[in-house]
Amino acid sequence: MPLDNVDKGQIVDETPEMKATREKLLSESPTPSFFKLRGQMLKQGRTGEVVADTGNLYTTLKVYASGGENGLHAHEDQDHQFIIMQGKATFYGPRGEEKEIGQYEGIDIPAGCFYRFQSSGDVPLVLLRLGVRLGPKATHRYNVYGNPLHGQTEENGNEETIPIEGKYWGAAE
Repeated sequence: MPLDNVDKGQIVDETPEMKATREKLLSESPTPSFFKLRGQMLKQGRTGEVVADTGNLYTTLKVYASGGENGLHAHEDQDHQFIIMQGKATFYGPRGEEKEIGQYEGIDIPAGCFYRFQSSGDVPLVLLRLGVRLGPKATHRYNVYGNPLHGQTEENGNEETIPIEGKYWGAAE
């Protein structure tokens, strides 16, 4: 496809040098990627599927039958957000903060902020988690004693995942 059909932002009196610069910059541009939000509904447990990742920004769709991330923890190498797509969750902070949020509400969690959350609705919890990496991956996730806390551990509320066959949240396949 001719470049002039793709780029509608070029200026009318573009010089040959400007056009060459534009063509070079656009030819070196990374390509966008597309994704769908679709999650398996669960009888028990939780899932987390990374649906997009640029290397700095990543998006994870998380589904919880019940429970949550029960071990108070922090991420030292990222800022992140949770946005409730279905259900409700109660988030807890390091000094006793407590807030229940529902569908289409969210929370910003800066790097180093301790938190935990619990599903508090009557339907499975579906969260969209957006994370921005702030530097080289360090310990990444740690508990209140400064020790690594892996997400898929009993200490962090993990249990066996049992899907509900044929039941999904989100976009069609």
